Amino acid sequence: MGELYVCSVLVTGANRGIGLGIVRQFLGLPNPPKWVFAACRDPKGQRAQELQNLASKHPNLVIIPLEVTDPASIKAASARVGEHLGGAGLNLLINNAGTAKAKSLDNETLENMSQTYTTNTTGPLLLSQAFLPLLKKAAQESPGSALSCSKAAIINVSSAAGSIEEVYLWDYGQVISYRCSKAALNMLTKCQSLGYREHGILCVALHPGWVQTDMGSSGSQKPPVTVDESVRGMLEVFSSLSEKETGTFLDWEGKVVPW
Repeated sequence: MGELYVCSVLVTGANRGIGLGIVRQFLGLPNPPKWVFAACRDPKGQRAQELQNLASKHPNLVIIPLEVTDPASIKAASARVGEHLGGAGLNLLINNAGTAKAKSLDNETLENMSQTYTTNTTGPLLLSQAFLPLLKKAAQESPGSALSCSKAAIINVSSAAGSIEEVYLWDYGQVISYRCSKAALNMLTKCQSLGYREHGILCVALHPGWVQTDMGSSGSQKPPVTVDESVRGMLEVFSSLSEKETGTFLDWEGKVVPW
């Protein structure tokens, strides 16, 4: 794996699954970030216990309360992160928080479509808007003009389930709202890559694989990829991302996923 030098990273949905795995592996790097911001809805709750344990051992880990569907919560989170950074920028925003409900084409509902879209698509949009000043600051502070995760980047954790060409695992589960929200997230990523390139910010949609998490393991089959395998792969991808990858849809092994 190429060396990944990131001074500061924010991960949403960081209390379990892939988000928690990303936090763990960043903390375990030979050159860990100066700041790892782990955002979740209820930092003091039982579901954040592992995160709390990590924070007690790692002074560079800061747990941030965040509800990605609430603009006021997002604004408060960006203010808290800005305070900790003390005038420095944020190198890496990983929009990982997501939701999925196993609804078919016949029983999908307005309420579920709205809730899923708000979390999986609108949340990353609002987060990126709120943290844009800190990302721009990081890009300005970074030497050179080449885009990279060490400079400033937005990683939107997407899914091959949102690939219109592949329609990944259709026979396993239709999950209509999830698929539609991730397809929309992919378009958002493309738009961000075009809008934020001038600010020196790299934007990529990343499929973490079919991973053994609470969400991924909700059906009858066991997913083939462990959290550790997925996150190790993703960090390797982070280390290799450059100008030519901005606006692309990749998987945890760095392969291009069709739109």
